[in-house]
Amino acid sequence: MSTPQTRRRFLTTLSLAGAVGILPPQVLAAEGDLETTTVRLPKSPGICIAPGYLAEGLLRAEGFTDVRYVDLPEATAIPIEAVARGEIDFNLNYSINYVSAIASGKPVTLLAGVHVGCYELFAREGIRTIADLKGRSVGVGAVGSVGSLLVTMMAAHVGLDPAKDIDWVTDPKVKPIELFVQGKVDAFLGFPPEPQDLRARQIGNVIVNSALDRPWSEYFCCMVGANQEYVRNRSRSIRSTTRRRC
Repeated sequence: MSTPQTRRRFLTTLSLAGAVGILPPQVLAAEGDLETTTVRLPKSPGICIAPGYLAEGLLRAEGFTDVRYVDLPEATAIPIEAVARGEIDFNLNYSINYVSAIASGKPVTLLAGVHVGCYELFAREGIRTIADLKGRSVGVGAVGSVGSLLVTMMAAHVGLDPAKDIDWVTDPKVKPIELFVQGKVDAFLGFPPEPQDLRARQIGNVIVNSALDRPWSEYFCCMVGANQEYVRNRSRSIRSTTRRRC
């Protein structure tokens, strides 16, 4: 007698099938032993780093017996410097930060893209497009920060002169989102959980969602990079690590 296929049974079967994907693959044995059983990852309060902590058990299943999390400052670009100096082996960071580091000669190799954009450009009522930001104020944490660089590229893409057409507002004592909520700036680029917070409070409207809107949704927001020497000497370890990180 066949068993009726219920939604609960279907989801249970699907979950079991998915679980197979996180079990130690038997085919790894054919690749040989890893060149190292140690891997060093950044320890940071950044929300994007969270998958690295979840990956610890999976990395151990791949053969890494010593998974280390190295304390680093909060600044987002600092982990790339640590990778370049050989203090950590891998790092997930913004693509634009990697571009700057590699252009300046840092010994970093990009291994894989992780996900598309997670930023959303919020604006006040009456501002519907990036072009509408001409003559308006945009709140940023600091000139040269990831947020300001992304908005700069967005503005230039639609023909604005970011240096002349936009009034960049920074206040070291107040977060850009608070400047926006207080009505002191016309727009700002939000990063989770800020967009969710603004939606819940019904403040502002989104004029660009980098995860959905072209051309920004066609590019990786974050990528995994590694120290060049590590990449050169530990190819099998890298395949195992990036498989679990990405």
